Amino acid sequence: MNATRDDDALNWAGDDDPTLATGDNGKAAPNTTALPEGWTLPHQTVSANRPGATGQTTDADTTAADTAAADITAADITAADTTAADITAADTAAADITAADTAAADGAAADTAAADGAALSSAALVGMGVLAGMYLLYTIGWFIGVARIENSVTDPVTEFMFSLGAWLAVGAPLAWFGATYWLTMSRPRARLIWLLIGVIVLAPLPFISGSGAGS
Repeated sequence: MNATRDDDALNWAGDDDPTLATGDNGKAAPNTTALPEGWTLPHQTVSANRPGATGQTTDADTTAADTAAADITAADITAADTTAADITAADTAAADITAADTAAADGAAADTAAADGAALSSAALVGMGVLAGMYLLYTIGWFIGVARIENSVTDPVTEFMFSLGAWLAVGAPLAWFGATYWLTMSRPRARLIWLLIGVIVLAPLPFISGSGAGS
């Protein structure tokens, strides 16, 4: 070993010591920030190992968004159909209520007409009963009046004609009432008028006057 070089190594001449100066010997200074071979930073590893992670997440999000949009569209269509069904049901219910109200009004009008018709029918029935009783009394009056008449005719033909007229007079009230009722079944006003005419025309005058044909 050289003693002079050892002494130089042990001597410190300060920062100006020419032996400490870095000379330009043509070699690049070592990169102290570079990692050793085979080592990588954590974020670089993640980026290197997952190059398409961002793209895959975007596709999944797009598919999920499309599915959600389809679900929303289907839900809107279902809601619209439900609303249309509810509106149709409401319209049907309103139509049913209107029909029920119309039927109720018709029923009330029919009941009123039936009540009026019943009242008129009752009055007409009472009037018919009174007139029928009068015609029955007319028949009885004619029978009694004809029985009081003394027939002094000896001619057979004249006697037959007299007897025929008497029995026709007795049966005239009943015949008038029956014919009038049958011929005026669809015209109650005409029936009433003709029955009143019969009351005047068919009055049993022999019974009312109490007279009979003398000899």
